Amino acid sequence: MAQFRLQGSKVLAVDLTGDAVKAKNGSMIAYDGRMTFKKMSGGGEGLRGMVTRRLTGEQMTVMEVRGEGTCYFADRATEINLVTLNGEKLHVEASNLLCTDAGLRTGTTFTGLRGASQGNGLFTTTVEGSGQAAIMSDGPAVVLRVSDRYPLQVDPGAYIAHTGNLRQHFQTGVSFRTFMGEGSGESFQIRFEGDGLVYVQPSERSTVGGDV
Repeated sequence: MAQFRLQGSKVLAVDLTGDAVKAKNGSMIAYDGRMTFKKMSGGGEGLRGMVTRRLTGEQMTVMEVRGEGTCYFADRATEINLVTLNGEKLHVEASNLLCTDAGLRTGTTFTGLRGASQGNGLFTTTVEGSGQAAIMSDGPAVVLRVSDRYPLQVDPGAYIAHTGNLRQHFQTGVSFRTFMGEGSGESFQIRFEGDGLVYVQPSERSTVGGDV
């Protein structure tokens, strides 16, 4: 299995011994050894995956990297976070997914109106199985624990990913800025309940609802 490690906080090094990884197309910045690169249609899921992503708006162009040696990945000097999966499912925005073990299954899942608030469609990318994934954040990511006793409210522009047995509820009409009297127009929040982890970044994407 490929070995993931960080070189600083903004470069991912992957050691390969004849195995493969799937990475964001164009994210390779250097490699040593012998490598082959193959562009994969529709996030590596063939025609069905390509059609699904066009319908849902979850765009992810992926390449397969296979060989022996070390390959280095980065994207726009964003921070990189490693996630180890042991049979769990990772939900992640497509734009925040950098690299996964080739054996991990990727797909899409319906997330309700939360996706509509971001203009990214009604679906988000899923990564499932056993292995490692690298996700990106604009600034150092914060990992927040959600429990039955302590649900979590998240700005949709700051949301990156989540794992665990979590339920999402999309809420309109209130945001963190609304509390301070600085909001304008319709605003949104995501409420997470259950047991799991949520990854957030210290910056916000532009959303359909404007400032959130």
